[in-house]
Amino acid sequence: MDIFDHAMQMEREGEEYYRELASRTANSGLKNILNMLADDEAKHFKVFEEMKEGLTTGILATKVLSDAKNIFSEMKRSIATFDFSGSEKSLYKKALEIEKKSEEFYREKSDEAELADQKKVLLRIAEEEKKHYLLVENIIDFVSKPDTYLENAEFFHLDEY
Repeated sequence: MDIFDHAMQMEREGEEYYRELASRTANSGLKNILNMLADDEAKHFKVFEEMKEGLTTGILATKVLSDAKNIFSEMKRSIATFDFSGSEKSLYKKALEIEKKSEEFYREKSDEAELADQKKVLLRIAEEEKKHYLLVENIIDFVSKPDTYLENAEFFHLDEY
């Protein structure tokens, strides 16, 4: 399996996983964030599909972190409570593992890329996966402790960098 096929498979599985997580939650804010993550994975799939076809492609920066920060703020103001069981927490931890592995894979493959454009895209998507990892971490923190989440200084590491 070549790098593009493998990358497309990883991105498709990531999209499906986030859509499954979104279908499991009743909270509209959390559902929106998970669907945004799924949409990002679908965009990554398309980028790799174009690269496989030999097309020069670019990737637009995601706004998922800034959008999610706004959603977290809205969720904090609402009276919603979360039923975040141990089994659900393990599902989100699996998402963390997926994002970490994806980031590592893309960084490794960027070192092997022969074309500068491919290297650039692989590094850019690795950064996107890192942002996804941070966002999933914040989801876990938020649903575990929604009353103190926004007061936590670490919340602000969602700022774009």
